[in-house]
Amino acid sequence: MSASTELQLIALPDWPIVAAADDLAVHSHTALQRAGIMLQSTDVLVYAQKIVSKAEGRRVALASVEPGARAREVAAQVRKDPRLVELVLRESRRIVRMAPDVLIVEHRLGMIMANAGIDLSNVIEPASGDHALLLPLDPDASAARLRRALHALTGVEPGIIISDSFGRPWRIGTVGVAIGCAGVPATVDLRGTADLFGRRLQVSVVGHADEVAAAASLLMGQSSEGQPVILVRGLRTGAHAPQPAAALLRSEAEDLFK
Repeated sequence: MSASTELQLIALPDWPIVAAADDLAVHSHTALQRAGIMLQSTDVLVYAQKIVSKAEGRRVALASVEPGARAREVAAQVRKDPRLVELVLRESRRIVRMAPDVLIVEHRLGMIMANAGIDLSNVIEPASGDHALLLPLDPDASAARLRRALHALTGVEPGIIISDSFGRPWRIGTVGVAIGCAGVPATVDLRGTADLFGRRLQVSVVGHADEVAAAASLLMGQSSEGQPVILVRGLRTGAHAPQPAAALLRSEAEDLFK
């Protein structure tokens, strides 16, 4: 991987409130034109998961959810809304850990995360009632569609990353991670390359897409910033092939803590 000496991170300006069936590629193209930015094939656009989920109609009114017995049982232990817990269980393969105010699950896509990635903030105006926002059905497929649509509009195929905020075991705070990728190497395998002193690296695999997502989240923010799409320019990944974000998931056989 050739080293970059400078990176640019640019929040696309004046992004609208996204609703179901909105065309994110069109919104992106409009925002790029408004900012006077000519998209390049080496650029990466990082999208907040929330706007992708909204555009794909993944919003659920909690009033429409009837919690089952298991959801009510878990909700009593974790002190959460039984309707939210019902949605978490529907989106999950299994509960990993639970405690008061904490519900960690294995999402149906294989990610270990709090509340199956379901969010209640910045979903809809409070006057419309309580709503939850689920992750996209297939974030890698969502990223690929966005890339194709942008190519049709601009003639350029940038890399696409869909980012979500994750907590980490044994670490305080959330960071952006990649849950969907297209045209980007999710990982960069450095095994077999030489360090400064000629020693061959044995285990170094970089979570490239996660690092890009984390950098973009510095501009996205977590509350009222309204900057859900970040253009990243200046990345150098050499000849490393694109991968889906699913490549970042550690296999069950490698899980030492299960």
